Amino acid sequence: QVQLVESGGGLVQAGGSLRLSCAASGSIFSFNAMGWYRQAPGKQRELVATITSGGSTNYADTVKGRFTISRDNAKNNVDLQMNSLKPEDTAVYYCNAYCADFRCYRQGGYWGQGTQVTVSS
Repeated sequence: QVQLVESGGGLVQAGGSLRLSCAASGSIFSFNAMGWYRQAPGKQRELVATITSGGSTNYADTVKGRFTISRDNAKNNVDLQMNSLKPEDTAVYYCNAYCADFRCYRQGGYWGQGTQVTVSS
């Protein structure tokens, strides 16, 4: 049973920084891609950043230059360093892990329970 556990959310003032971490357990396979998504109240869940097992990254335009995603393939962990935070970054942040191998594939990947990030102005 694959489980993703996020940590590192909290309350921070605008301009501050937070680091989110996601630890995956229960899988002997390396995930093809891991990433972070967020959902603000009344809005749809949106992509923040993803990273492949080869290290290729993709960022939402709204976070480029401020957020950095990284991962440890051996540990199946993924982190999100968030700098220069803005009030509009306030949301619940979710970790996602995608496995293409048929032995661990799940449509849409696996999701964590989410961690709240609140940025005050």
